[in-house]
Amino acid sequence: MKKTGIPPALKVWLPFIALFVILVLLLPTSPKFGYEYRKGSEWDYETLYAQFDFPILKTEEQIQEERSRSASSVIPYYKYSEDVVNKNLRAAEGLSLGRDAALKPAIVSAIRDIYAQGVVPDEGVKLDKNATDVSEQVLYVQKDKRATKMPVTEVYKQTDAKSKLIAELGRTYKSYNLDSIFKANSIYDLIVPNLIYDRQTTEVVHAESGTFISPTQGFVNAGQLIVSNGEIVTAEVAQMLDSYKVEYEANMGYGTSRAMQWAGNVLLSLVLVLLLYLVIYFTNRKVLNEPNKVWYILLVFLIFTVCAILVGKSQPLYLFLVPFTLPALWHQAFFRNKAVMALYVITLLPLLIFTHYGVVLFVMFLFAGFVAIFAFRYFYRGWKQFITGLIIFLALAVAYFGFRFIDSVSGNVALTLTFLFLGSFLTVLGYQLVFLFENIFDLISNSRLAELGDTSNKLLRELEAKAPGTFQHSLQVMTMADAAARSIGANSLLVRAGALYHDIGKMNNPQCFIENETLLPSEGKNGYHTGLDPRQSARDIIAHVKDGLELADKYKLPQVIKDFIQTHHGTTHTGYFYNKYINDGGDPSETADFYYPGVKPFTKEQVILMLCDSIEAASRTLNASTPEAYSDFVEKMVASKMNAGQFDESSISIREINTVKESLKSYLAQLYHERVVYPKMKGRPAN
Repeated sequence: MKKTGIPPALKVWLPFIALFVILVLLLPTSPKFGYEYRKGSEWDYETLYAQFDFPILKTEEQIQEERSRSASSVIPYYKYSEDVVNKNLRAAEGLSLGRDAALKPAIVSAIRDIYAQGVVPDEGVKLDKNATDVSEQVLYVQKDKRATKMPVTEVYKQTDAKSKLIAELGRTYKSYNLDSIFKANSIYDLIVPNLIYDRQTTEVVHAESGTFISPTQGFVNAGQLIVSNGEIVTAEVAQMLDSYKVEYEANMGYGTSRAMQWAGNVLLSLVLVLLLYLVIYFTNRKVLNEPNKVWYILLVFLIFTVCAILVGKSQPLYLFLVPFTLPALWHQAFFRNKAVMALYVITLLPLLIFTHYGVVLFVMFLFAGFVAIFAFRYFYRGWKQFITGLIIFLALAVAYFGFRFIDSVSGNVALTLTFLFLGSFLTVLGYQLVFLFENIFDLISNSRLAELGDTSNKLLRELEAKAPGTFQHSLQVMTMADAAARSIGANSLLVRAGALYHDIGKMNNPQCFIENETLLPSEGKNGYHTGLDPRQSARDIIAHVKDGLELADKYKLPQVIKDFIQTHHGTTHTGYFYNKYINDGGDPSETADFYYPGVKPFTKEQVILMLCDSIEAASRTLNASTPEAYSDFVEKMVASKMNAGQFDESSISIREINTVKESLKSYLAQLYHERVVYPKMKGRPAN
């Protein structure tokens, strides 16, 4: 029956098509302000008039200054006491002044007027400590459940109120000795404070006042001039332009039709998707044949595109809080630096295209991301990751102040630095999601490779116990492969892990392999293969690849390690038993049992492991210990693999193979160099 399914070509493009559709729907439907400017520079565009009414927004510095001033400025809150007023007015109306009774109506009226104005104790109103002039002082007076703000100069201190009473009546009743009359009838005692200080309400009003700072100052009408061609952009003009830009991007529609708007989004989405595809194609083309990696890359790109667009539209200041350096570390965990840097640049493009201060943010995070990649090579274990976070913050701060000093960015410095600091450490915390991506997309990170390279883990301890010779062989291959990988810039962590696990299948039948035999047949003991047919011996040896894959499944080793198990012999044959079979008269057309049913190496690291595995095992048979002997031996081993077509599926170049050969020759020379023979001592040693 003919197989059906998604065509291979479509599988490659399907993730990109999905991303394209999402981007078309996600891209903003409001235009971006089409002018670039900064304070102190000349306005190179046409004279700009306001197309609509808009408020002038206060800068972050202005809002912070007002908030600080409000926080330190306290307006006292007083309650008007009707009880005090009524009590003392009744007392005044009940006065018995005798022959001075004619004064009573005037006294009652004057006291009523004084109380209407308000009386406070002689220590006065609790004044705002920041005011420079008493005339600037105000207080709240609550009367009949309504609070009125009034100047301090309009209320009386108690002593001043008494003087006011004398002065008011003195203008009319000049012939009376008012002071004596007031003292004799205790009229002065009727003037007491009727404004009572309310501490609790004062504190509540003060606390709330700091949260109600108006974000605007002034208004620009449609048609009003904003800036002329050739005019220097002053701080005031820049503030108007910033305000106009916010209103323009929030509320203005495109000048073209809706169809043209969607066409623009389609084209821009297509550009971004093709850029991402081309970056992958030119930096690590084989990734395109690994759907799990493609989906991972596109998901990371989409996450930070959404952050750039949505956060930039709702609250641009919070863009400094978003850990845009995080994708650099995520990619660094799975790919080589060349691919990481290119992918990171593409991931930051939406930040550059769609956000306010796009150039500033792009440069800041680009610089900090590259610094993070470098720092994480040295500070990636445990608590040291927080050192990486601190280094990221310092890189961001340096770039930020560079733009700040040339007035390319405004806003509250302390708040921006706080956001950058928090965002830097969010990068460290967010790095832990790498382990989630590993499980979701079946990837393997450098951290995971380092863990697999720990020889104290359960599987490797079992290998050491059951097949100690194989374990020592694996350690030697690991060291040799590490040196070879470094010589051509291959992934040394990956090849080290592959070397440790490539022969784990030998645990199932360790005595089948000569490195695990305690005595050789030549020493009087029968070996495992004594008496076996060469064909059966070959089958038993070849079985360690299948057994290794089964153990890898049992211990849940990642696919990339299984690939090393499956490819370390490729499609070669078991040379010793193959030759023995042929020499004993075997039929050359019936030799399938002598060949590994594996897969040819398809990465540079797998090629390196194949060579190191063969060379380490065969090098023990060398009789000579000279550079020429090592050179001839390595050349012969590499040529045999090449002639057998084992490198045909790999992207390793002839130049890289030559470099690997030189590395292996040098390694063998250092490993097997001759030692000095110590002379025996003659006679008795001296005490």
